[in-house]
Amino acid sequence: MIRVSKSILFVALTSVASLYAQNPMSTEVKNDYTMVKTNTLKMADKMPDANYSFKPTPEIRSFGEAIAHVADAQMAMCGAVKGEMKRGDAASKTSKADLTAALKASFDYCDGVYNSMTDADGAQTVKMFGQDRSKLSVLYFNVEHDNEMYGTMAVYLRLKGIVPPSTSDRPMGNASKGGGKKM
Repeated sequence: MIRVSKSILFVALTSVASLYAQNPMSTEVKNDYTMVKTNTLKMADKMPDANYSFKPTPEIRSFGEAIAHVADAQMAMCGAVKGEMKRGDAASKTSKADLTAALKASFDYCDGVYNSMTDADGAQTVKMFGQDRSKLSVLYFNVEHDNEMYGTMAVYLRLKGIVPPSTSDRPMGNASKGGGKKM
């Protein structure tokens, strides 16, 4: 039984290493996407419904509007990579339940794009912002945008006394290095 388990583990690790070797760029962008996806979904869940209308200043988006922006932007970017003119409707929503559902739907839509991307497919070009961009470039831009929005929304959480998931989910042993439950 142990011998079979080690063999299966070896085959699995070899397969993952082989896939990475064949598609290093698409694998890396997918890994980065998965990390920001996890943190953003946790953040959306962590913010109380009453704070979805919170704006640190009147001139900027509310937390809910920022969530809607991420969802709608992702639909457009992943749609461009798929060759679809996809538009989200999250901007028309205001409740936490509706906005988190729209955010999850945008990640579900993008999951298929990231999961099926290869380096060869990623070299193909699509139009984004009126320019020809490689599909991988569009996916990297989506990750960059999601990370930028996550960083912005982390401030909203901290202003409400909530520790963002990227900090709160770190092991307590890292508290002295900026991790753990510290704010």
